[in-house]
Amino acid sequence: MQYKAPGRCAICQHDLHINRLKCSHCHSVLEGDFFTCKFCQLPNDQLDFLEIFVKCRGNIKDIEMELGISYPTVRNRLDNLIETLGYKVEKSERVDIPTPLDKNKQRQEILLSLENSEITPQEATRLLKKIVK
Repeated sequence: MQYKAPGRCAICQHDLHINRLKCSHCHSVLEGDFFTCKFCQLPNDQLDFLEIFVKCRGNIKDIEMELGISYPTVRNRLDNLIETLGYKVEKSERVDIPTPLDKNKQRQEILLSLENSEITPQEATRLLKKIVK
């Protein structure tokens, strides 16, 4: 049985480096100090999201349908993925909750996103204030 190599240390969460590779066919061994790619270091939930994002060709409506989640949740997961990969997401790039949802549904989506750590408490407060207006 083969397992996915971890990208981060289970103790301190720093990057792991691979120092030995072995061919499963001829058993040749290559030793050195190798690093994993950015994608190898992503947690499984973000890897799963990335795979669905690619499968759906980045179409957020299709991702919503595939995962059964709302537009704001898709956007927040995408923003979190972008930040985990080391890129900055400008606050002005974040998309607010669309208006077709009723206010109770909007509140539920915001609180769920907050509970799942997809948005910060400050972002949740800002979004909740927008619903009241």
